[in-house]
Amino acid sequence: MGSTGAERAAKCVFLAAICSVCQSLQGGMLFPTESPSREVKDASGLWRFRADFSLDRNRGFEQEWYKSPLAETGPVIDMPVPSSYNDITQDAKIRDFIGWVWYEKDVWVPARWIQDRGTRIVLRVGSAHYYSVLWVNGVKVTEHVGGHLPFEADISGVLRQSNANPCRITIAVNNTLTLETLPPGTIQYMNDRTRYPAGYFVQNINFDFFNYAGIHRSVLLYTTPKVHIDDITVETTFSDNIGLVSYNVSVLGSSKPAVKVTLSAHDGRCVASANDTRGVLKVTDVNLWWPYLMHENPAYLYSMEVQATAEDGQTDVYTLPVGIRTVKVTSTQFLINNKPFYFHGVNKHEDADIRGKGFDWPLVVKDFNLIKWMGANSFRTSHYPYAEEILQMADRHGIVIIDECPGVGIKDIRSFGNASLAHHLTVMEELVRRDKNHPSVVMWSVANEPAAEMPPAGFYFKELVSHTKSLDSTRAVTYITDSNYARDLGAPYVDVICVNSYFSWYHDPGHTEIISIQLNTQFDNWYGKYKKPIIQSEYGADAVPGLHSDPPMMFTEDYQKTVLQNYHNVFDQKRKEFVIGELIWNFADFMTAQSITRVVGNKKGVFTRQRQPKAGAFLLRERYWRIANETGVLPTWARYPCQ
Repeated sequence: MGSTGAERAAKCVFLAAICSVCQSLQGGMLFPTESPSREVKDASGLWRFRADFSLDRNRGFEQEWYKSPLAETGPVIDMPVPSSYNDITQDAKIRDFIGWVWYEKDVWVPARWIQDRGTRIVLRVGSAHYYSVLWVNGVKVTEHVGGHLPFEADISGVLRQSNANPCRITIAVNNTLTLETLPPGTIQYMNDRTRYPAGYFVQNINFDFFNYAGIHRSVLLYTTPKVHIDDITVETTFSDNIGLVSYNVSVLGSSKPAVKVTLSAHDGRCVASANDTRGVLKVTDVNLWWPYLMHENPAYLYSMEVQATAEDGQTDVYTLPVGIRTVKVTSTQFLINNKPFYFHGVNKHEDADIRGKGFDWPLVVKDFNLIKWMGANSFRTSHYPYAEEILQMADRHGIVIIDECPGVGIKDIRSFGNASLAHHLTVMEELVRRDKNHPSVVMWSVANEPAAEMPPAGFYFKELVSHTKSLDSTRAVTYITDSNYARDLGAPYVDVICVNSYFSWYHDPGHTEIISIQLNTQFDNWYGKYKKPIIQSEYGADAVPGLHSDPPMMFTEDYQKTVLQNYHNVFDQKRKEFVIGELIWNFADFMTAQSITRVVGNKKGVFTRQRQPKAGAFLLRERYWRIANETGVLPTWARYPCQ
């Protein structure tokens, strides 16, 4: 039989991915901020929304829904942006929808933006999952493959040509996952007509979180002058009390711009300056960026103001926070500013009731307050890049980040092909381009639990790690493994071994007495073979909040606590040797696909999905503060977290 609409949608995503990876990235991706030369207008809020329920999921393109107001094409509903669309309605068909959905909003653009032809007007989407096409006033301006990372387009010409205000922004988003997407997935067609209706299909995935979709982060309009600062790259180091900030500024629109760079301290004092597109700033009596609980003055950020002036006198101004710190890895230690750093932290998800993966400031602030309450100093952005605002918070609070790309669920040998690798390389380029200047980011993670024992994995991860290091040589590179140490073909290429294991849960369920011997064996095997420092990047057990049993039984808070205590006993032995960190799975309960192993989501959080603590949270709080008092240099207020 001929291909269905879902197949064609999947092929559409695949072809777009191939097209995108054949072109190297051009330009920077600076976070939009206001300055004397720049303005930002937030287009978030209520948008009009329509899912394309046609059998082939392609009616919107066939009927060109982008050419007229969406309400004229059929029924529309209100949809908040940012948010996932899945949990907003009472309709299970929307919750589980796979295919194209359409968003639309009319936005007033300030007349002076349009009238001033020396002003660039840029439309930026923080992220949309997964493949997006964007139109303004019916004119296609860009498309993007992949969720979790921003994309943008200069729409100055379209706005001035159409001369329409308000402008109509239309975004079509397709969440179909294929063997070549990141994360990968497959579409399975149920052709047994005695059991399934015609055209019935399901999206199969190999990851354990709900495949939320929609426009997950803010949609912004911002301006720059025609001659503008396109990108800034900062690398830092220090010697004694002298901090060194190497910078490289890219300016577009002028062949000979005059560039001035000024670095200021907290009190506004200029501590260094230069006049060139690249150079080194020297800071005397430098204040280093230190992690939370590692120093009496953590998370110190300088302010670097960059001014670019064109031949006609037009000036663009951009200000970038800069933290001066170094990262080094030895065979047994992870060093920040030449001091041993021990990761005592969490794994997270961008996940919450109703909003799904939609960015939400109250949730972000609450999570950081809980992280600091626990005495955690770090987290991994499992299993995809988080919002830029979250990394900015980490910079300001001194929380160390392992920054992970969406390479989760790579289990099929066909996902190790050339098309997949090319797309994966592009995603890492986008990730490094976006996050390269955050002092909180100390390590890149290129994948989570791939089938690293498959024959193509060796070449795949050698290329992937090597490419990432070529993009940024100042940070460590890893991927998260659950493979057998002897058969992991990618481990030789990473800087740090990150291992996930769930002894007494997925293995020998109910038998906490075997954790010690199995965990010790795991650590000794990995270190014995690779002689690299190790992070226990995941461990834990599901705990239904309020469920108790003595003696402990699986799914109770008591069992989760017992599992953690057994792991901690081994960690305390091995962190004296070569174990450099422990990250609990998970910070909070989160939603997953429906299955017989999940009761309304994954319950391995030490907090509930509503951010209420389980017994495990109090256990970790006691442990993390004890470790911080042993290894850090804490101010008086931090030594007594009960106050």
